[in-house]
Amino acid sequence: MTTIREKGYHHWDGQLIEKRCTFWPITRTGIKLAFQRKYFKFLFASSFFPAVVYAVGIYVSERLEDFKFMAQGAERTIQVNPGFFKSYLSQDFLFFMIILLMALGGAGLISDDFRHKAVQLYFARPITKLDYLLGKAGVVVFFVGLLTLVPGLLLLVIKLLFSGSFKFFLQYPWLILSIIFYSLFLMIFFTSFVLLLSSLSKNRRYVSVLIFAVYFLSDITQGIFNVIFRSPYSALFSIKSNLKQVAAAFFLEKLPYAYPWYLSFLVLIIFCLLSYVVIKRKVRGVEVIR
Repeated sequence: MTTIREKGYHHWDGQLIEKRCTFWPITRTGIKLAFQRKYFKFLFASSFFPAVVYAVGIYVSERLEDFKFMAQGAERTIQVNPGFFKSYLSQDFLFFMIILLMALGGAGLISDDFRHKAVQLYFARPITKLDYLLGKAGVVVFFVGLLTLVPGLLLLVIKLLFSGSFKFFLQYPWLILSIIFYSLFLMIFFTSFVLLLSSLSKNRRYVSVLIFAVYFLSDITQGIFNVIFRSPYSALFSIKSNLKQVAAAFFLEKLPYAYPWYLSFLVLIIFCLLSYVVIKRKVRGVEVIR
């Protein structure tokens, strides 16, 4: 007679290898999926058009003798200084393109996981909630950084190359820090903004509309309060206005609105903190205990 043996559970005696950057596969996949979205590549390439225009402006400002037909107007309109870089990093078109790209490629970062019930699958692997959030945030940071930090630093390098000296850098030694820190600030804010809205619904299309709606309704709210109260503080209700106010402070330029810049900074930082709290509560799962 053949003995039937029941195979029991065998404890695994191996050693779990800790890996750094466990969030990177999530980020990499999110970037890849964003580029697969319809029209995303075209819009992403179009986003660099202002950077090309500003680079041409730097060239013209350094070669005015070659552009005599426009030299009189160029001397007044093309002045490469901290305000020039602030203008690029806080322009309406740049903010709009970031919103547009995130509505196409970032709306489903968390909402798609909710829709397909994939959050539990993420946490069935040896990753934590922080790894998950960092992976999703990395997608937004990647695109916002490519549109802000990279062109900002390249424009500074182009200025130094065309001028043929470090005179500009010595005149504004803090400018590179302004570019870096303001770009990082934009990355943090837009990451919080996109992930918050993406966590509010399982419908990607609804989130895309919501991204546009919140951004533009903040401007409308500013306009309404400005008409009623005639106060510069109405700008605190606008995302774009707050970002411009903070940009002016980072680049030591004249503030566009007559109130302390740190109020706009506090409004945006509080928004980021509240977004993190909401996102952390919305993203629930059983984390693997190691």
